Amino acid sequence: MHRTTTVGISQSAAPKGRPPKSEVTSTAAALPLSQRAQRALFVDLNNFSTFPTLAVGILVASLRNAGFEVEVLCPLAHDVPAAEREKRETIKDDLMRRVHLSTHPLMRAPRDAARRARLWWRNRPHPRVLREAARILDSKPDVLLLSAYLQHYSTVVELGRLAAARGIPVLLGGPVFNQQATAEVWRTIPGLCALVAGEVDLTMPEIVAGAIRGDDLLKYDGVVLPDGRRSPAAPPLRQLDRIPVPDFSDFPWDRYRTRVIPLMTGRGCQWNRCVFCSDIVSVSGRTFRTKSVDAVMHEVRELAMRHECTNFLFLDIKLNSDPRTLRGIVEHIQRNAPGAQWVGTVHVDQRKDNGLSRAELRAAVAAGMRRVSFGLESGSQRVLDLMDKGCSVELNQEFIRNAYDAGLSVRCTMIRGFPGETAEDVVLTAEFLERNSAYIDRIRANDLAIIEGTPLHKTVRDEPTRFPELKVLQFDHRQSWARYVNVNHAEGAYRKAVARMLDAVYAINRREVRRTARAFDGLM
Repeated sequence: MHRTTTVGISQSAAPKGRPPKSEVTSTAAALPLSQRAQRALFVDLNNFSTFPTLAVGILVASLRNAGFEVEVLCPLAHDVPAAEREKRETIKDDLMRRVHLSTHPLMRAPRDAARRARLWWRNRPHPRVLREAARILDSKPDVLLLSAYLQHYSTVVELGRLAAARGIPVLLGGPVFNQQATAEVWRTIPGLCALVAGEVDLTMPEIVAGAIRGDDLLKYDGVVLPDGRRSPAAPPLRQLDRIPVPDFSDFPWDRYRTRVIPLMTGRGCQWNRCVFCSDIVSVSGRTFRTKSVDAVMHEVRELAMRHECTNFLFLDIKLNSDPRTLRGIVEHIQRNAPGAQWVGTVHVDQRKDNGLSRAELRAAVAAGMRRVSFGLESGSQRVLDLMDKGCSVELNQEFIRNAYDAGLSVRCTMIRGFPGETAEDVVLTAEFLERNSAYIDRIRANDLAIIEGTPLHKTVRDEPTRFPELKVLQFDHRQSWARYVNVNHAEGAYRKAVARMLDAVYAINRREVRRTARAFDGLM
């Protein structure tokens, strides 16, 4: 298993059919490229406490299947503290949330300063990651590969400098680099040979080989070069059954507090209309596509065997976008991974068949489902309609109670501060939470984020008079969002309503989650 002094995998962790990886010698690195395997260093910029990074596993598998030698630097393997989400809350957590969601005019400046300080601390480059990356880069791999979320900017800059100093090209990809203004900022990172904004699960080996050779990468869709030239936008990948089974062999399985395997049955969202949602405008979230149930079960079976694990996290935007896929999981997962336990996110929409009937929820629990997450967002129907959520307050409540009665741990997300939201709307949300508190295990309360590329962002940018209560302070393209103030939400009645809503949130989050779902606490 992994130890703090190595980045590779041990013999016991190597997947069948591939020999264990050893340290690369300087002699091998010195051979001409035509006489040796092409070498890539992949730095995983995520650091989860319970499961490996799905995108990294898929791309590593794609490269290794094509004959590349890949080394993965996983921060957790080097004692870098892992991200923890949504643990059982204390009064400190409640206080921090109240400060974060405060709209009092006198709190605005200190709140924003506290937010900036916290973000800087959380997103700063970790010295151990930089040190380990520098050590591996000294062995002269042919390329440095990075898959980044926006919070990783500072780390990406430092890694780019390390690679540039050694003459190693950097390929960078991520879910939002299809947003032109964001790509314009990120393309100037040191050492970058190309920014890739496309689903490259199948074309990754060609692109990496081209980067190593110094080819013109504009022949591939979705590429932005450091000088600003760009190729046409990459179309959504539709051949999902051809995507390789992820290679998670480099991740420190012995360090996860509970082993959980991430996977996806499809990409995008069947509804595809929520005006605030950044997922549906991301590189992989544009339009809904799904794998066959056979392909999903092959992946379940293979990963369970490789990692001796039957806990699964389905990362689909909405697992019930195609109810037939959800039913296929329920019908087949126990045959392919006996004892499987699994969790996922759904959309409680108003279709006649959304796969979430009382009977279907009970069947899902019998098939090993332990936790379900969904976007509640608001207890006000008027606000849900403004968001174009495609759901109703009544159906949300019915779903929560049916899911709880079936034996599921229920997790919800919600949004405070949508344009047009009034104190009365927030009171309705507070009442909804109070009424259903006994049936909900966790609530994630978010401040509205106006993310680049979403319908809401485009309206705020192009038609500012539509939302006169919003005062835009900055369009921050590096973070791909608009910084703003909602002047209506500073009123006393609104703040009082928010305080009541947060009381209800804390009353839920301070409890233990359902015993049968504790292995998945903090996920999704």
